[in-house]
Amino acid sequence: MSGQSLSQTAYRELIRRILEGELKPGDTLQESRLCTDLGMSRTPVREAIARIRSEGLAEQSGRFLRLRRIGSEEIEEIFFLRRTLEPSAIRAATGRILPEELDGLEDEVRALMRGGPGKDDLQWHVDRTFHGTIAIAAGNPAVAKVIHDLHMRTCIFDHRVVPERFELGCREHLGMIDAMRQGDADAASAQMEAHLSHARDAIFEHLDEVPATASEKAPSE
Repeated sequence: MSGQSLSQTAYRELIRRILEGELKPGDTLQESRLCTDLGMSRTPVREAIARIRSEGLAEQSGRFLRLRRIGSEEIEEIFFLRRTLEPSAIRAATGRILPEELDGLEDEVRALMRGGPGKDDLQWHVDRTFHGTIAIAAGNPAVAKVIHDLHMRTCIFDHRVVPERFELGCREHLGMIDAMRQGDADAASAQMEAHLSHARDAIFEHLDEVPATASEKAPSE
């Protein structure tokens, strides 16, 4: 396996642990310990940790790099930007996105609904694919990168934290797919804006339920 593949494997495993609550806000990302846990050398683990940090999920705290807790002000900022960018992105993507891409997105959403809200991170991956595919289809790589990074910063708020959003979110995705398939950019844009507003509101209702570790409140060393 190439170095890049190892780095991607390490990154995906760290994201899985964050999504499933094995790594919580306040936990340290210690390179040596993670190398042992993952059975990898320092280089791919270091690259994975750097990527986690660049996506806003971790920050330096004294001598340690710790997973961040996302507060209400930051969530408001994230969704302000997403509601600014993504309705425009889906408007631009309508008519550009390939029919087979829409079919693939619909298949993933419907398969997720049939399987129900499991304990793994499948829902998050389907959601990331949905928003990422639309952003890329809009034809502006810089905007697509910003949307990806904003999405990553709220990745812990999946169906395990906001369970009421599982089926509703899936149905909203299907509605947007249908609007794009019909070439109705106005409807797709309006539905995206409503979808993001609903997600934001649900996150605020559950914000205090995200688990933290005792070390999160510990003084910097």
